[in-house]
Amino acid sequence: MKQADYAKTLEWLKTNPSLDELCARCPAEWAAVQQEISAIVERGVAEELKAYLERLSAPVASSGKTPKNREAALSQFIRSRMAHESVKKLCLATLAADAGVTKGKLRFNLFNGFIAQKLLFSRGLERKPVSLFWFRLFWPLIWQKKRLMPLVQPKGIYCFYTRELVEALAGMIASRSCLEIGAGDGTLTRFLKGSEVKLTATDNHGWKNAVAYPDWVIKLDAREALASYAPEVVICSWPPAQNDFERHVFTTPSVQLYIVIGSRHQFAFGNWKDYKQQSAFELEEGKKLGALLLPPELESAVYLFRRKAKI
Repeated sequence: MKQADYAKTLEWLKTNPSLDELCARCPAEWAAVQQEISAIVERGVAEELKAYLERLSAPVASSGKTPKNREAALSQFIRSRMAHESVKKLCLATLAADAGVTKGKLRFNLFNGFIAQKLLFSRGLERKPVSLFWFRLFWPLIWQKKRLMPLVQPKGIYCFYTRELVEALAGMIASRSCLEIGAGDGTLTRFLKGSEVKLTATDNHGWKNAVAYPDWVIKLDAREALASYAPEVVICSWPPAQNDFERHVFTTPSVQLYIVIGSRHQFAFGNWKDYKQQSAFELEEGKKLGALLLPPELESAVYLFRRKAKI
C-alpha cells in the first residue's frame, strides 16, 4: 500500500465509518472476519470469542515500519473494528431472540411501551433523569423488558441515567472544569448542567446516521477537545471498543479524574489495552455508581481513573 493511500485510509477510519461502510471498502477483511466469527459461534464457546477480539486488538509484531508491516497492521485494525461491531450486532440479535422476536418489527405492546416511555423518556426518545424509586416500582411490571435495548441502541442509546447517578457525578466533579468526549446527543451533559456542573460536550459527529447532534455538542475529536479545554475532569459514556482517542486523556496534564461509563464486559466498550498500559492513573470500578445505571439487566459499570499523587 502506498504511503498516500495508507494515510487516507487512516483519516477515513478516524471518521468512525459504520460496519456497512467498512465491509464495502474492505471486502477481503470482512470475508475473513465473517468466517472466523461464524466458526466461533458454531462452537459456542464464549471465552473463545473474547480471546479472538483480544487477539485482533493486540499490536502486530513487526521488524520495522516497512510498507508490508504497515499494511498488515492496518488490515488487522480494520478486522478488529469489524469484529467488535459484528459482536455488537450479534448481541442485539440475541437480545431480540431472547425477547421472543425472530421475525417482523421489534416493538413494545401498548402497556409495556407506555410504562417504559413514562419511566425513561420526557418525549419521543429524549431521555430524562430516571427516578430510581419509580423505576424500582414499575420496572417489574414490564414483561417485555428484554426488548428495550435492541429498540434504542440503533439510535445511539446505550444506557439510562438515574437522578441519583447524576447527583453523585455532580458531587465528584464539583467546581472543577469538566469535558465530555464522545458525547453523542449530549444527554449526560444536559443532565449534569441541570445539576449546575460547568462542562462542555464534544463529539466528532461521526454517527450522524444514528445520532441527532444538538448545536451545543461541539464538533471536535477528543484530542482537539482535550488540547483546547485542558479540563480537570473528563467523562465519556460508552466509548467504542478499541477506540484510538481515549489514550489522549491519559497524556493530558490537566486531567485529574477520568470517568468512564461502560459495561462489566470489557470487550463491549473502551480501549482496555490503553487502560492497562497507562501508568499515571489508578483504576477503580465505582460499584455503587454502576448500580445507578439502568436497566440493571444491561450490567453497566462505572470506572474511575484518578491521577496518582506525585512523590
